[in-house]
Amino acid sequence: MLKLRTILLHDKLYYLIFIVVIIITIVNIKIPRTSIYDSTTTKVTGKIISQSIDGNKLTLIIKSKEKLIINYYFKEENEKTLYQTKFHLGDYIKVEGEFIKPKSATTKYLFDYKKYLYHKNIFFIINTQKLIKVKDNKNVYYNIKNIMTNLTNKNAYLKTFILGDKSLLSTKIITSYQENGISHLFAISGMHITLLSSLITKALKRLKLSETKCYYITSIILIMYLFLVGLSPSILRGVLFYLLFSLNKIYYFYIKPVNLFLLTTSISLLINYNYIYDIGFLYSFSISLSLILTTKYLTSNNYLIGLLKTSIISFLVSIPISLYNFHQINILSIIYNLFFVPYVSIIVFPITIVTTFAPFLLPIYELLIKILENISLALSNIKVLTLIFPRLHIIVYLLYYILIIIFIKGLLSKNKKQLLPLFFLLIIHYTYPYLNKDILIEMIDVGQGDSLIISSKNKTVLIDTGGKVKYKQEEWQKTNKDSSIVKNITIPLLKSKGLKKIDFLIITHGDYDHMGEAINLVNNFKVDNVIFNCGEFNELEKKLIKVLDKKKIKYYSCIKELNIDNNKLYFLQTKEYDNENDNSNVIYTELDGYKFMFMGDAGVEKEKDILEKYNLSNIDLLKVGHHGSKTSSSKEFINEINPNYSIISVGKNNRYGHPNKEVLNNLSDSKIYRTDQDGSVMFKIKNNKLKIETCSP
Repeated sequence: MLKLRTILLHDKLYYLIFIVVIIITIVNIKIPRTSIYDSTTTKVTGKIISQSIDGNKLTLIIKSKEKLIINYYFKEENEKTLYQTKFHLGDYIKVEGEFIKPKSATTKYLFDYKKYLYHKNIFFIINTQKLIKVKDNKNVYYNIKNIMTNLTNKNAYLKTFILGDKSLLSTKIITSYQENGISHLFAISGMHITLLSSLITKALKRLKLSETKCYYITSIILIMYLFLVGLSPSILRGVLFYLLFSLNKIYYFYIKPVNLFLLTTSISLLINYNYIYDIGFLYSFSISLSLILTTKYLTSNNYLIGLLKTSIISFLVSIPISLYNFHQINILSIIYNLFFVPYVSIIVFPITIVTTFAPFLLPIYELLIKILENISLALSNIKVLTLIFPRLHIIVYLLYYILIIIFIKGLLSKNKKQLLPLFFLLIIHYTYPYLNKDILIEMIDVGQGDSLIISSKNKTVLIDTGGKVKYKQEEWQKTNKDSSIVKNITIPLLKSKGLKKIDFLIITHGDYDHMGEAINLVNNFKVDNVIFNCGEFNELEKKLIKVLDKKKIKYYSCIKELNIDNNKLYFLQTKEYDNENDNSNVIYTELDGYKFMFMGDAGVEKEKDILEKYNLSNIDLLKVGHHGSKTSSSKEFINEINPNYSIISVGKNNRYGHPNKEVLNNLSDSKIYRTDQDGSVMFKIKNNKLKIETCSP
């Protein structure tokens, strides 16, 4: 034992283990993995290991020869009620349906569902019309999980804090937590494990058990809890750290906390190297390590001062992860955490545990949650210190960590000069879009609709917002998830480019697939001006105008030209038409000598009038009218303007049959890009050269 203690006291041992594990992890992630199934497979039998219901959709994860996602849509409310009791974790089911590969991101820097599932070793999704139970669950482990699931189904936060399942939380409230920089409180992590172990230990000490017995019993309970909620990276790291910490105390190994932490992380990555891609794991690793290394600095007789120091350090080390993944930081989160951390850890979390087994406390618990949500929603509207940064090369984010280490050393040593490099990098990063002289034109993949960004040094123009027609749903069919194009695609894309506002939102016309998301946009992102087309406003446009009036956003209609930096956008006005499509704003512009033309949904009649009124030829890029419909892009028009590149914004397998084969034939002399095949398409003008990038699914 003495010899073992001597070996374990060597710091270099833990550094060596950690480096070796990182190398092994890198090697493993480079090895490609494939499914044992293929697209021709139609039937499979497997064990249910996860299930969730959201609106009219049942989602199962089953374990067969490999993990598969099963989607089933309820046809009526009674069926939904039945299925909530029909299937349980551990049951074996037979499924028949089409094996579909998950969708990749079709817009650069946005969440990639296919990659996300790949790192969880899931390669196929099955949409099925029928689920057949083959065998009931007889496993004790799953029986316990089913009991805990039933106990926590009473409230979304019981499920969140106890099982780590946030599926019942609305997208709106999750977004508010993210924007306020407090989302870490709602993912079971090392903090929750620390709180839980502390509560268990205190309870055991009241039974006058020895410290060693308390450690052993607490360790057993935590191991059981770990397997109950699943081997999520943050929980695994927290439990492993407690186990190693306990052994260190019991057997007097005197291993330094930082070395225990490195050993914990190494074991976690050996168990599952895919944890390296988990944002929660990265947050947990960086924050926990920094807090361990700065323990002396954080120690304070004043609780609030200690909490403030902890909040500052946590905020600093989370900056690179936040900027890389979410393109923004909220400096006020340092202050917000002074309230939310003790509120959640001291009040909400302990009451969560009690309420799970004492449901009569649920009304009190729901009141506490209501306070939490309302405060978060209110604070999320404060945008004054929410800073947006563009996505840059990965090296920049590694540089951040170097400068953060220097910054923290400066805090500890009170050397002000060491604080400056981090501030300089933040300023350069923040102002990069203003320093970048490139002109960007990007057709965003919004499905069957239109949305296009024009961004220059100082101005940003968005032409249309896209929009999916929403069908009326009964209450039982409504989902917790927000499917908004603007919230899930447009705004994250704008942020990834470091764009802080839209100077001009141009609505080509009042069709839903072109402006259906306009209200969502002005409610969730800064828009200075809105431009409508000629003609009378329809009901959708009137609704938008009411919002614009309320927010005091300027709007115009039927304008002829618009100044954008040193460039002009020309609105090709002809006459007023009887149909909405031909009244579309048709826009022509020249950017760095390149000619661009955006047609909205303008049809053949307006095309003819444009040719008669304007002298247009040799267009570099044409945004094809009306999604490639046969009502637009006549042969005469295309021959006259003679585009080099044509781009069609169109939904995959749309019910309209867009784009029309005849239109494609008319455009055949140009290079054609389609959002259903090429994803979002970006045209970048750099040093007077046109570069084209696609994001194919």
